[in-house]
Amino acid sequence: MQTRCHLSALPYLQAKKYGNKTCFTYQKWGSKQWEKISWKEVAARVKVLSYAMLNLGVDVQENVGVFSQNSLEYILTDMAAWGIRAVTVPFYATSSEEQIHFMIEDAQIRYVFVGEQEQYDKTISIMPLSSTLEKIIVFDRRVNIDSRLAIYFDDFLRMGEEKPMQSELTALLKQASDDDISNILYTSGTTGDSKGVILTHGQNRAAMIANDEALEFDEKKDRVMSFLPITHIFERGWMYLNLSEGCEVIINTNPKLIQQSMLEQHPTCMSAVPRFWEKVYVGVMATIENSSPFQKKMMLDALEVGRKHNVEYVLKRKRPPIGLHLKYKLYEKTLFSIVKKKIGLENAHYFPTAGSFVSNQVAEFIHSLGIYMMVGYGLTETYATVSNMRLGKPVTIGSVGRLINGLEIRFGENDEILLKGPTVTPGYYKRDNLNRDSFTEDGFFKTGDSGYMKDGELYLKERLKELFKTSNGKYISPQMIESKLLVDKFVDQLAIIADDRKFVSALIVPAYDMLKKYADDNNIPYMNVNDLCHSQQIYDMIYERINTLQQGLASYERVKKFVLLPEAFSMEKGELTNTLKIKRRVLQKNYAKEIESMYE
Repeated sequence: MQTRCHLSALPYLQAKKYGNKTCFTYQKWGSKQWEKISWKEVAARVKVLSYAMLNLGVDVQENVGVFSQNSLEYILTDMAAWGIRAVTVPFYATSSEEQIHFMIEDAQIRYVFVGEQEQYDKTISIMPLSSTLEKIIVFDRRVNIDSRLAIYFDDFLRMGEEKPMQSELTALLKQASDDDISNILYTSGTTGDSKGVILTHGQNRAAMIANDEALEFDEKKDRVMSFLPITHIFERGWMYLNLSEGCEVIINTNPKLIQQSMLEQHPTCMSAVPRFWEKVYVGVMATIENSSPFQKKMMLDALEVGRKHNVEYVLKRKRPPIGLHLKYKLYEKTLFSIVKKKIGLENAHYFPTAGSFVSNQVAEFIHSLGIYMMVGYGLTETYATVSNMRLGKPVTIGSVGRLINGLEIRFGENDEILLKGPTVTPGYYKRDNLNRDSFTEDGFFKTGDSGYMKDGELYLKERLKELFKTSNGKYISPQMIESKLLVDKFVDQLAIIADDRKFVSALIVPAYDMLKKYADDNNIPYMNVNDLCHSQQIYDMIYERINTLQQGLASYERVKKFVLLPEAFSMEKGELTNTLKIKRRVLQKNYAKEIESMYE
């Protein structure tokens, strides 16, 4: 049962309610051992950390920076800041010096909490350039610091222990208001300058209530993996919902080790992006492809049985025929349980998924395995959830679920989704002109996404700002096409090119290991990855696979030509945002020569 309260009070109320029950399972910096901390211990540490912030001189509604990957210290810092009515401004752990300098200056930040050496080095490098930055607090004790400008988190905590400020903290907790700002989240900036989205405690409270009404948790059994960056509103909102429900949260600090963490901790729930499930799909289908004819036939039959049972009946809230149900149960105990065990999801409950287009093919596959992938839609500006697939309600694959309670929706020009309600942001930080442009005269927020409602479910059409128009006047949704092609095992990254062009083309970063194996199996000579990317046999093979995946598209939407790239898209080259979304303008500039070659 959810504890509905102001975020500042959450650790203290949950400590009274749950006491020694595990709140977080986590790994200390540099350690592979999993540790546990109870709600009682969390509340005690948050209180001391609030004292330390008060001793430092953090003011009411002052902006405090957090520049770290997911960690226990990161979450404690959030909670402690809210306890003294301060605002946390999270930076992605992969942000550049230029990005954090902009955010520190824009939000007038004096104090930044950082994770490990990389974040410390970037922060200390911009300190001479900053007009506001005074102190850096470092989570990881292994970081080499300048003690004049920085302090270790453990030593900072001792400041709170040595000088408790209980009366001041009590007074601030009483003064906490739903109108207080809790966070300023800066967007990744795929289409322009980064802007700070204001999030309030009132938005959080409304989001928690609405999501609690749409979902079902089991506080005794649910162990939730925190994998996506807490800086992102999807993971942030989801994690605080889990904590308000009393669920145990497992903190995965290194995103590259998520598969290992899942195998070690066996979570029941986890928020994820479509790319995560696309890779699960590719991995399982590759196993099927390499199986004996008998095994292949059995596994494909199992998936078809799973699809019929779960997609055609269970998701539609219909009772499956007894024969189909018995066959499914047999596969569930054998093949499906083996697959889920291999990825650490043998205790799967449900898995919210959002962030980009979800391929129907992938969605049906995941549901066929008996994993409830709960597709939804949301924005930073709406405190994450706008809609989701509700447990207990009929679900249609291809929709993004049903609107959460409390939100009003209507559709504007070009079917743009317009939203109004208590979870919608009051605006962008210090961006008056943008605020005027982002809301209608009667207060509806313009999402920039187009869609429609059918039988109570919301369907997305395209991101209006990312629509391409070919020179023939046809509109193309690049994300939709990309989602269809990324399910191929030979495709790792993909960017559609079509704007003002006579046909659709693509920049493709292939899965290099898969290409090498294919070349070896087919006696295709090569010296390096570059040779593979320029091989006509490789090109023809991928061309044939892409054409198969494009069969459901209109002719003007299909990729006619593509270039295979010997180097992956990267944040270092400015081609990806901190959430790994592609920056189309940068790619078009970096690969101008390759793009032009396709249209010669």
